[in-house]
Amino acid sequence: MSIEVCMLASGSGGNCTLLRTPKGVVLIDAGLGPRATASRMNGTGTTLRDVSAICLTHLDCDHISPLWADTINSRGIRVYCHAPRVAELVGICGEISNQIVGFNQAFEPLEGLCVQPIELAHDNDGSHGFLIEGFDCRIGYATDLGRVTQELIERFVDLDVLALESNYDPQMQFDSARPAFLKQRIVGGKGHLSNEQAFAAVTQILDRCEKIGARLPAHIVLLHRSRQCNCPKLVRHLFTRDPRIASRLTLAEQFERSQWLRSKPFRTLVGEQLLLAWG
Repeated sequence: MSIEVCMLASGSGGNCTLLRTPKGVVLIDAGLGPRATASRMNGTGTTLRDVSAICLTHLDCDHISPLWADTINSRGIRVYCHAPRVAELVGICGEISNQIVGFNQAFEPLEGLCVQPIELAHDNDGSHGFLIEGFDCRIGYATDLGRVTQELIERFVDLDVLALESNYDPQMQFDSARPAFLKQRIVGGKGHLSNEQAFAAVTQILDRCEKIGARLPAHIVLLHRSRQCNCPKLVRHLFTRDPRIASRLTLAEQFERSQWLRSKPFRTLVGEQLLLAWG
């Protein structure tokens, strides 16, 4: 078994991604409360009891819910947070300090799973993308980017799963009733990526893979799509222009989870194994 990825929720209403590995289960972000997360996990073959760690990209309320405090403490879940923001996390969730692990460099939330943080320019305090490696699998995960860096392009090669935000359509953003300050925050280089910026980043990553002879990702997942200022039809129309993307594309949703995304073909399963694998 390699790593399997399931996007439980993605968007301003809450972000949470599930990683299942041979050594246990990890969440990337916990923007849904534990009850909502448990409900979304129904049918995946995993439960909250399986979660050993939560890796936080940043501390916006749609990425970490304060409702997690009791569950984190009662189940002994380790929470990985950028070290300079540990005190802020305690302020959000309350007394979970014994469970928080601050990171400034690569960390290992599970035995055999290495997470390398990549600094991103989001709002005043920044965010982190993650390059996740282990069990013969590599995942690149980045949301709330602000802008795409050359480091991100160079490090997100030779992946099994590439997950990147594609937040807004520029014209829909411009035409929306949102206040001017919010529009500027989103489009000003420290907010979110437009569809076009995300498409350019993905194509650059694929071009770089081909240039250096690296494999292309088996799955390309688009995260954090705005419900007000984006449209799945627009996203698909843009991204499927590149045939390398079209056959690999998954749009993460706010109100329903994705299928399990796997990096490699799995052996034929029967009986209870089939139920666990497919939910």
